[in-house]
Amino acid sequence: MATAAVIFIPFMIYDRGYFLFYGDFNVQQVPFYQMCHDAIRSGSWRWSWTTDLGANFVGSYSFYLLGSPFFWLTLPFPSAAVPYLMGPLYILKFGCACMTGCIYLQRYCRSGNLAVLGGMLYAFSGFSVYNVFFNHFHEAIVFFPLFLWAMDEYMYHRRRGVFALCTFLCCFVNYYFFVGQVVFMIIYWLVRFFSNDPAYTKISKKDFGLLWVEAVLGVACSCVLLLPTLCAITQNNRINNPSNGWNALLYDSNQRYLHILSCFFFPPDLPARANFTPDSNSQWASLGAWLPLFSMSGVIAALQAKNKRWYKTLITILFVMALVPVLNSAFQLFNASYYARWYYMLTLMMSLCTITSLQREDVDWGRAIKWTLAITLIIGLSIGLMPTISTNSTTNTKTTTYGLEKYPTRFWAYVAIALVSLLLLVIVFKYYKNHKRLFLRMATGGVAIITVVYSLFYITTGKTQSDDTHNEIIPYALNGGKDISLPSDGKQFCRIDVYDGMDNLPMYWKRPTIQAFHSIVPGSIMEFYPTVGVTRDVGSRPGVEVYAIRSLLSCRWLFDPMNHGQDFIDPNTSGTRMPGWKYYATQNGSKIYENQYFIPMGFSYDKYITRTEYNTLPEANRSLALLKAIVVEDTAVQKAKEGGLTHYDKIDSASFAEEAYFADCKARAETACSSFTTDSKGFSAEATSSKDRLVFFSVPYEKGWSATVNGSAAEIVKVNVGFMAVKIPSGKAEIRFEYRTPGLKPGIAVTAVSFLLLGGYVYATDTTGRWRKKKLPEPPKTSE
Repeated sequence: MATAAVIFIPFMIYDRGYFLFYGDFNVQQVPFYQMCHDAIRSGSWRWSWTTDLGANFVGSYSFYLLGSPFFWLTLPFPSAAVPYLMGPLYILKFGCACMTGCIYLQRYCRSGNLAVLGGMLYAFSGFSVYNVFFNHFHEAIVFFPLFLWAMDEYMYHRRRGVFALCTFLCCFVNYYFFVGQVVFMIIYWLVRFFSNDPAYTKISKKDFGLLWVEAVLGVACSCVLLLPTLCAITQNNRINNPSNGWNALLYDSNQRYLHILSCFFFPPDLPARANFTPDSNSQWASLGAWLPLFSMSGVIAALQAKNKRWYKTLITILFVMALVPVLNSAFQLFNASYYARWYYMLTLMMSLCTITSLQREDVDWGRAIKWTLAITLIIGLSIGLMPTISTNSTTNTKTTTYGLEKYPTRFWAYVAIALVSLLLLVIVFKYYKNHKRLFLRMATGGVAIITVVYSLFYITTGKTQSDDTHNEIIPYALNGGKDISLPSDGKQFCRIDVYDGMDNLPMYWKRPTIQAFHSIVPGSIMEFYPTVGVTRDVGSRPGVEVYAIRSLLSCRWLFDPMNHGQDFIDPNTSGTRMPGWKYYATQNGSKIYENQYFIPMGFSYDKYITRTEYNTLPEANRSLALLKAIVVEDTAVQKAKEGGLTHYDKIDSASFAEEAYFADCKARAETACSSFTTDSKGFSAEATSSKDRLVFFSVPYEKGWSATVNGSAAEIVKVNVGFMAVKIPSGKAEIRFEYRTPGLKPGIAVTAVSFLLLGGYVYATDTTGRWRKKKLPEPPKTSE
């Protein structure tokens, strides 16, 4: 924790108490923590109105933080304190990762100090420092060693219940990483079994069966989060992308192989700024595995040693899996999107190889360090000095440049850190044979020194890529939008737009928005946006060309940050980049524009078209067509007619000019509900109508919604490709929508029953009435 504090505190001082980085960390991790903190404390944990167009709170945030005990530590603090806690929580996470790594590794060490050294290597590996960018990845780094420790406890001592509890913990903390951990655990067990490890081969059928019972009970105990999560993510189109064809055998970029190799010998590249291999298409892939001070020398030493060891077989298998796409994808259910987000498991095995090699007499460390140095130099000099000859087509002259890296200064700094690390290792090894205690102290200190140096360099270079924290994020985002005052505040629900600004800026202000950077949102949002020509993968960022959806989605205000991006005023026309917007005021560092054709939430149509008819329209006209007629699924035509709608004949020949758009907006606004209010359970609206009609709400269609009209249950109709509508009668109608998280109640029941079964299992299988240790041979404190 002291080492981590030396890394983070200087940045916290510089950023006035906050820890800010760049990219995803600034625009996701910080606002997500604060928004979820506020939602739970206020009881608004069912539906999030500030996540995209609205989202299942549990399903959307179980991946990011809901299972993290570090997040729950923020709850006693007030909302304003949460952004200040990001740095201290990181210090705590790194300390905990070292501790849990030590807990696992100490079984294989002669001394606790050696296990601490291994824990340092694991906690401050290139993977951990790289993923400062992704705050929620560190939970997996912290808890995975306990998973392995629990497996060993069962296999060595038949300790009942511990493996089930650690299975629950890892699954509950993050389901995505748990999938990879299960794959690793199966490989780990099989390798040790077929390597004739006594603790793993001397297992009865009964004990083997009980091990599976514990695994199943552990997963079942996590169902309070797991079931709601499964209900949410199965709607996500990103999960259906299996490896196939040649892409399952070979990476499509030859540079990626070098990127994978270099990540073991050099400190990590910035996530969005691949340097060693600029065209490897590995941005954000979490390619980092370098061990400070030792680099690959301990792993090479272990592989070169003559005696056979199970971890040599295991780490060889893991390296092969890293190089074969389909095997690499096994750690994420064979999804073809390239990620190396399982490398923290690899770095733990690399740390194990390093510390076990330090206590073996048959290891030639000098040879291993020479091999590490040679490979480091070959990679560094090959990339850094490789000539490239280019020919000017106009003058027919040839120019020679040297170096394949994208950022030379940063590249040579990485090379220097890697070489200085090895030089310091050589100096430390002078005390290896005759002063073992001093060697361990110097090695641990060396790891801390190199860690601080490369981490400070990494975070500093990352901060140079970020938005201006002192001119934008701190004064205008982290202030919670306290300087924003709009006439609709507290009176009318509306969404806001941000033109070419920082992602998720409205989330900092606790305001609903149409701009969002979030990977896990309702499937209906991902269904809707592509139909109007907007790509929806990890974010909702509709461009100005689909201006009509602003009115469709009840967007009244647009913020144009003055210190970020382009100006909303087009310099060529001196007008706004979207029709119908007018300058309102300058507040909180942004110019604010008002939508003159704003449509309040809950409005109606006179006509309908079917989904098939909608799909036949040119993509550019669809967003405009959504203001002319409501789109119903082909099977729901009768419901449209019962809602007082008539068919819009010849929609393809309708006018889609700006004037027609303005007229459509006015017509829809005239039918809007007289009130629309949100609360912790859903929303309420009031409307008055002279006839039966369908009322449309631009709230994502989800199975958890139920509706009543004037106190009677009402059917929710899926309309406009992913949104909801409900039929109201003539006269005054009181509309109420409530949301219940799908899978939450069954998940709570399964979790409760599973914990009871787990308690009964431990009691029944432990004849002493407590967790007992059944003595089996401990591994020799040398290398097993």
